[in-house]
Amino acid sequence: MHTLFYFILAIGILVSFHEFGHFWVARKAGVKVLRFSVGFGKVLWSYRKTPDSTEYVISAIPLGGYVKMVDEREGEVATSDLPFAFNRQSILARSAIVAAGPVFNFILAIALFWFVLMMGETGLRPIVGQIMPETLAAQAGFVEKDEIVAVSGETVKTWSEVMEMIFSSAAQPASDGLSIEVKSADDERQTKVLQIPEVLQKNPEQLYEKLGLVPWMPPIKAVFGKVLEGKPAEKAGLKSGDVLLIADEVSIENWMQWVDYVKERPDTPIELTLEREGVELKLTITPEKVEENGVAVGKIGAAALIPEDLIASLQVTHSLSPWPAMQTAVSRTTFFSKVTLKMMGHMLIGNASVKNLSGPISIAQFAGISAERGLVEFLSFLAKISISLAVLNLLPIPVLDGGHLLFFAIEAVKGSPVSEKVQLVFQQAGILLLLSLMALAMFLDLERLFQ
Repeated sequence: MHTLFYFILAIGILVSFHEFGHFWVARKAGVKVLRFSVGFGKVLWSYRKTPDSTEYVISAIPLGGYVKMVDEREGEVATSDLPFAFNRQSILARSAIVAAGPVFNFILAIALFWFVLMMGETGLRPIVGQIMPETLAAQAGFVEKDEIVAVSGETVKTWSEVMEMIFSSAAQPASDGLSIEVKSADDERQTKVLQIPEVLQKNPEQLYEKLGLVPWMPPIKAVFGKVLEGKPAEKAGLKSGDVLLIADEVSIENWMQWVDYVKERPDTPIELTLEREGVELKLTITPEKVEENGVAVGKIGAAALIPEDLIASLQVTHSLSPWPAMQTAVSRTTFFSKVTLKMMGHMLIGNASVKNLSGPISIAQFAGISAERGLVEFLSFLAKISISLAVLNLLPIPVLDGGHLLFFAIEAVKGSPVSEKVQLVFQQAGILLLLSLMALAMFLDLERLFQ
């Protein structure tokens, strides 16, 4: 329910801004707007000031919206309304109305990033942890406690920024590698170059496994924190605050030792000796078997309890004053727009896996997770989805805004509109393409859900 609420909230905000762009520019261009709707399907609520004014509507299916304008192509238009019909406007006016939706999504992304940067982003300091041999990080020469300061020339302040930049950049084939600037423990600056094989560029999950970059963390005691509902840890009776002393006959000195012990024992019962409120007790837990890149590993569904003072020492809050925040917001929006466009292009020609697609289930999950992490995370999530929505709508696919702009461009070149018959054929093809993409995205969502 929590996830569904934030999904509807996110989609409602993004669609409202998108449609408001069309609506506002249409009104400025002198086009009569009959209806402004957030959502499709059955009308749940509507308001109209006068019989001749715009009707504002909230509809039942919150996966989009529309602005209905007076248009002779969609039915008979009263003589008095003909000067205000969309189809009678100049190409420039029609193009501005159509382009306004995606443009408003870009503006929304900039505004959200601006707020986020002024409020301050809190995250783990981008200090590199233990480097495992035969990983991409080891090949690039990373050393434990290197602090990452920039990825592809873009300054980064938190670990999540680093991962986001690496995975976004890795989606684009790069022959000269991905440059990462680091500051060593003795304050020396160096540039490391990650060479990412093409097979990993197409598969983010494999890339994560082979990358070998983890945040630095001092050894912490094996104390259980969050225990996930329905997972082996809860089924075994583990509770937050339990201190793990012995697994089978092995003394457990720290949390990472315990994680490695569990990974090596999928579907294998482990005898635990714990301390709970000063009393020793024994439990048996059986890690569930999970496939990770073809390898079976054990998972129990529990996280370590990390002391708050330790968390504070590892975190950094990054904020900017209004003007630098605006410059960074524009730069960040531009960066993610380019990455999104390139990703879509690479998926189209087969250079990137379609597994990068996210459908409504994934978006809903991300909305819920980001909201749980706080307002800043949720606003950042909204900004990125707004960019994706803008870029997607600008693709030259009939039915989408970019498809209409393509028809207008052809009209400008040939001096007359593309015939309605031809437009209809391409629009049907566009609908088929979009439905296919939605079906694929839903399939991938369900596959992730059941893995």
